[in-house]
Amino acid sequence: MTTSELATQPASVLTVAHGMQVLRAFRSDRAPLSNSELVRRTGLSKASVSRFTSTLLQLGYLRHVAGSRAFELAAGPLAVGHSFIASSELLQTANPFLQGLADRLGVSVALAVADGHDMLYIAYKAGSRVATLRLGVGSVLPMASTSIGRAYLWALPPARQKRVIADLRKSAGSQGAALERSIRDSFTELQTTGTCGVLGGFQRGAYGVALPVRIGREQVVMGLSCGKAEVQPDLAAERKRIAPVLKAAAPQLEALLADFDGQA
Repeated sequence: MTTSELATQPASVLTVAHGMQVLRAFRSDRAPLSNSELVRRTGLSKASVSRFTSTLLQLGYLRHVAGSRAFELAAGPLAVGHSFIASSELLQTANPFLQGLADRLGVSVALAVADGHDMLYIAYKAGSRVATLRLGVGSVLPMASTSIGRAYLWALPPARQKRVIADLRKSAGSQGAALERSIRDSFTELQTTGTCGVLGGFQRGAYGVALPVRIGREQVVMGLSCGKAEVQPDLAAERKRIAPVLKAAAPQLEALLADFDGQA
């Protein structure tokens, strides 16, 4: 849900949404966060963040780091995540397919959904020879600067796409215009070739080649990407190698998950 869409929601929905913003600010690296860092990551006011962390602390979703005023995730959200991984019909069906693709190409393969202005990995498999760029389920990458995020954006309905890009441009401040041009360049790649490639979108030396997929009965838009981190990657060569295989794999994955009736 975009910032503009959130503004139209009832107060009760906003309260839950803002509480989830605080929880989503904790990334897969498990680094503790202070209230001030949570303010920076969420865009909420200092008073709101303080109120939410106090409530989440009492509910068992956050805990204090020993000897510090910083917070880390407690067992509550972790239990939800582990239950999802263990019981997810999507993961049970998709994981063997994604692992085969990762091994065939010698890369990491990710399937991601939108999470605010980020992309959340809901499935992830690394090829047996991949020693770098080992992320995982729950990893969060920026939507605006990564191939998987731009592939997702490209597949959105025009009106929603316009709203999300406007939010991303605003969030980028003085770099907003340049960011939008780069996103549009990726859209041109997707339109003409079916995939887009980005180098260094979130980590130096890491590349991704991605396209959108529509999953399940609800045709949920997701991003599917292949990537790896190398010392001096040749993005053009890697894209030439990966793109044909990825484009053939996408409809196979969609067919495999055609009966999935969940949202993620």
